[in-house]
Amino acid sequence: MDDLEKAILIMFDESGTVGSELKQKAKDYCDKIKEEQAICSVCIEKLCFSNLVQVQFWCLQTLHEVIRVRYSSMSLDERYLIRKSVFSIACFGGFDDKSTVRVLEGPAFIKNKLAQVLVTLIYFEYPLVWSSVFVDFLSQLSKGAMVIDMFCRVLNALDEELINLDYPRTPEELAVAVRVKDAMRQQCVGQIVRAWYDIVSMYKNSDEELCASVLESMRRYISWIDIGLIVNDAFIPLLFELVLVGGLSEQLRGAAAGCLSAVVSKRMDPQSKLPLLQSLQMRRVFGLVAQDSDSDLVSNVAALLTGYAVEVLECFKRLNSEDAKGVSMELLNEVLPSVFYVMQNCELDSTFSIVQFLSGYVATMKTLSPLRETQLLHVGRILEVIRSQIRYDPMYRKNLDILDKIGREEEDRMVEFRKDLFVLLRNVGRVAPDVTQIFIRNSLATAVGSSSNWNVEEVEAALSLFYAFGESINGEAMRTGSGLLGELVPMLLSTRFPCHSNRLVALVYLETVTRYMKFVQENTQYIHMVLAAFLDERGIHHPNVNVSRRASYLFMRVVKLLKLKLVPFIENILQSLQDTVAGFTSMDYTSKELSGSEDGSHIFEAIGLLIGMEDVPPAKQSDYLSSLLTPLCQQVEALLRNAKVLTPEEAPKKFANIQQIIVAINSLSKGFSERLVTASRPAIGLMFKQTLDVLLQVLVVFPNVETLRSKVTSFVHRMVDTLGASVFPYLPKALEQLLVDSEPKELVGLLILLNQLICKFNTLFRDILDEVFPAIAGRILNVIPVDALPSGPGSNTEV
Repeated sequence: MDDLEKAILIMFDESGTVGSELKQKAKDYCDKIKEEQAICSVCIEKLCFSNLVQVQFWCLQTLHEVIRVRYSSMSLDERYLIRKSVFSIACFGGFDDKSTVRVLEGPAFIKNKLAQVLVTLIYFEYPLVWSSVFVDFLSQLSKGAMVIDMFCRVLNALDEELINLDYPRTPEELAVAVRVKDAMRQQCVGQIVRAWYDIVSMYKNSDEELCASVLESMRRYISWIDIGLIVNDAFIPLLFELVLVGGLSEQLRGAAAGCLSAVVSKRMDPQSKLPLLQSLQMRRVFGLVAQDSDSDLVSNVAALLTGYAVEVLECFKRLNSEDAKGVSMELLNEVLPSVFYVMQNCELDSTFSIVQFLSGYVATMKTLSPLRETQLLHVGRILEVIRSQIRYDPMYRKNLDILDKIGREEEDRMVEFRKDLFVLLRNVGRVAPDVTQIFIRNSLATAVGSSSNWNVEEVEAALSLFYAFGESINGEAMRTGSGLLGELVPMLLSTRFPCHSNRLVALVYLETVTRYMKFVQENTQYIHMVLAAFLDERGIHHPNVNVSRRASYLFMRVVKLLKLKLVPFIENILQSLQDTVAGFTSMDYTSKELSGSEDGSHIFEAIGLLIGMEDVPPAKQSDYLSSLLTPLCQQVEALLRNAKVLTPEEAPKKFANIQQIIVAINSLSKGFSERLVTASRPAIGLMFKQTLDVLLQVLVVFPNVETLRSKVTSFVHRMVDTLGASVFPYLPKALEQLLVDSEPKELVGLLILLNQLICKFNTLFRDILDEVFPAIAGRILNVIPVDALPSGPGSNTEV
């Protein structure tokens, strides 16, 4: 072993016994050797006489680098030496008769590196300098499996390094690729294809791995060689034979299926493509996908069938003659059942988009009116595919229910993933509304009849289908309950799923009920069922706080829609919500869990909308409002009285309670109009004035608590809209308190309030504005640093 070999071994050492300093020295030594003029001769000699794979790899890597970088400066003799030696090694020879090492007997990564060196030579020399490289190689294949394997590796490397456009290429590389392909087409592609056929025919029963390698190489080249060399009476029967014969290895059968996929996907004129697809008689492989779905063979056959379906559909779209369209649709109808099976049961190739293909097929249905029985059956299968695709994986059930980090990520992923599938569902619903509604009805019926342990994901998927389908129904159809809606909506409303405690099921159930409220608006006999769904444990009383809060928001939307029709139910609704109303201001709202826009306050807005209608008798209305405002104001007054004895530990929770009470009152007031509280029923207005008086005390007792100041300001905004000019007596005190110790951010809020008052009341507000303006202007000037502003003409301080 000489110094170079020792240095290479040290450089590649992975035992951990060699220090980094020594490794660096070894690398420096090897790099210095690389710069020598005779480095190519050194590498070739080592390849022929050293059986150390590290040395072989380094020599091949060095040859690859040297050829790429120095080729133009090499002498003709040096180029010839490299060409002759590398080719001889690749054909199971040596540098000369004294060679003792055969690289082809080494590991795969050495042979792949050798193939890479050969491809680099082809890059520079084929066909102008070394025109016979492929023909020479073909003549060596008779040496047996090792040379055939090496030939396959060279073809694969040529595809990866130069020809395949899936990789980014420079303009120079693209030009060389065209040159190489043109020369190969003219000179040797036919001979290579014949060699592929002969090798596979000869070795299929004795060396299946070799045959699979040959077919893998062949698959790469089908896209750009003459398709007639493959699609003929010799090769196609051989490929189908390999796919269909059960005794062969899955690797070989899968490789043959890959070649057929390449044939199917070859870019061609549709007039030529359709007869080719028809001639393949693809039905003979349909049964293979029903085997073990995890096998490589089934994956390859699945890719073949989906690719075939895509191409047939494309022919249908691009060909105009009735005969061609008829043939295309016949082929499509033939393959679709297998494609649907594949979509639901097999691992699909990443290049195949289920949604894109099915959307294309559904689009063709619009031209086939009315739909035939076959198409209607296919619609049902498409709906099954959609349902299977939108189903959550049961392994995430617990994560999604408690909504931890994993559950949140999975839910976000599925929301995004489902978007295109729901668009497809709506398109199917427009093309075949009756079939779609029957499918949804059956899905719901199956879900309704499920046991408590039955798949939560199936129930959620069935409800999600019904929810998404609602987007494709126009308002008139929704109101009249056209088709099966008159059956589906009552079925939905009357259902209590065994898995209703699951967060996802409960949420999609409530969202779906809300979506179909226009039907209930016209069919008021179902209102009591809607109220039950929202007021019992399926909605606002659901054990999951996220569900109950969402239910509160959705119930508010339902109340807005049904409003007058709910007057007879107000008493029962308020009775059902007593515990919810009481619990809203007594919970610990300092926790992050209950932060966000859906904080539960929407239930007060819903109540306000209900009791704020003029259709409610005045006495009843006063009683309802008083029963809500009085205890809330009493809670605030009690907290204010005890403010001085609050400990630092108690304060945050008490502030949060006050904050929630203000939010509740604010939300409640949204249901009352200015006309009602000031003109028709001033007693209601008086209650809100008294409430405003109580809440303004919060600013007096806690002037520096920013969250409370913000909530009180928001309530003043609301009272300006609700009480109108009758709010004037309270404004000086409110504005005065909002000025106390106000920071710039709080001053902005105050100015926004002033803007509202000026816009609403105009000159009516002048006297109050004259009174408070000096104090407000003085406060603004105090908080703005004068030296921070530019002075002089055109500046902000110029009057």
